[in-house]
Amino acid sequence: MLLYAKKYAICHFCSNFAIIMLITTQAIVLHTIKYGDQKLITDLYTRRQGRLSFAVNIPKTTQGKLKKQYFQPLTMLTIEADLRQQAPLQKLRDVALLAPFSSLLTNPSKLSISIFISEFLYHALRSEQQDEPMFDYIAASLQWLDGCTTSYANFHLVFLMHLSRFLGFYPNLDQPIGEHATPLYFDLRAASFCQHPPVHRDFLPPEEAGMLRLMMRMDYPTMHLFQLNRQQRNRCIEVALQFYRLHLPDFPDLRSLDVLRELWND
Repeated sequence: MLLYAKKYAICHFCSNFAIIMLITTQAIVLHTIKYGDQKLITDLYTRRQGRLSFAVNIPKTTQGKLKKQYFQPLTMLTIEADLRQQAPLQKLRDVALLAPFSSLLTNPSKLSISIFISEFLYHALRSEQQDEPMFDYIAASLQWLDGCTTSYANFHLVFLMHLSRFLGFYPNLDQPIGEHATPLYFDLRAASFCQHPPVHRDFLPPEEAGMLRLMMRMDYPTMHLFQLNRQQRNRCIEVALQFYRLHLPDFPDLRSLDVLRELWND
């Protein structure tokens, strides 16, 4: 009995030891809340491990490695962390800024976009596992917006629609064979064009289906060539979010959308 207990204790220790892993990875801050006087709970999307949550103790002195300003939404970090399987909150060992932003969090228009993007990603990446191409897309997009000086009013439209490719429901833009001259509807559930309206309500009429095709042709370098007024831009983002709600379970209404709607008078 004593021998069995010793073997169990050794196996239990080895098992616990095996599931602790030290990693170094790039990360993007999705959301942070204050917990007590000196603790933060922060959600990060990491390049190597997907989404992870951390409990962060912020030291009272300025000499500590973990600084509160590192955990603003969308901040890009390099982190060193201890990971434990099935632990709801992980432990950070060290943090450094990966790519400091010069204007994303200070320019009022860019700040409004970044608040929207961070809230969107917090819900859209709720259960995402490791996906290095998607991480790289998000990181490159944020750096592009930070460095851009003009003509970025359509950024959030391009970002959302192209992110759907990584999440597995990118719209099928192919038209039905033999229907090139026929006005087409777009079935938001099936993510494809169709000749006749579906039996459900989640579809776009031909005039808005054409707008979706226009949105999908945009990219960051050329999006300034697509002239949209504020009403058209707001309708496009409403359609994009409706599309996400249909394909991501429990995707909520975003509180930051109201601020985004008020940007740009043209």
